[in-house]
Amino acid sequence: MAHHADPDRLFSITELSQELGVTPRAIRFYEVKGLLDPKRAGSTRVYTHRDRGRLQIILRGKRLGFSLALIQKYLDLYDADPTRKAQLPHLLAGARQRIAELEAQRADLELTLEELREIEQMTLEAMRRLGVREPTRGSGP
Repeated sequence: MAHHADPDRLFSITELSQELGVTPRAIRFYEVKGLLDPKRAGSTRVYTHRDRGRLQIILRGKRLGFSLALIQKYLDLYDADPTRKAQLPHLLAGARQRIAELEAQRADLELTLEELREIEQMTLEAMRRLGVREPTRGSGP
């Protein structure tokens, strides 16, 4: 993977998609949304080392649940300020917001699991009272 250290190296859409585990269609989608701006070599898209880095940031942001709008803002700040001083507070705020969202989802999930376990216990008790045998696992509705 030493060839990725060469800042002058160009990548094809196929190379990027295979290396980063994303479809060429997804890469083109990010282009349409203005997150990537590849160069052209004739009719072929070519991606720079910078484009590859941007795509990695986009994919990480999506994996973490950030919206494309938030990712775009982050990339714009990155482009505007190479020192990243403007970018860091924005990244911190976005991370804290996403943590809060995930914590709320976890609380909702825990409550749902608790309610389902109660239903499970009430159902098992009713089945025992009525002499209904519990089905074997995997033979659900």
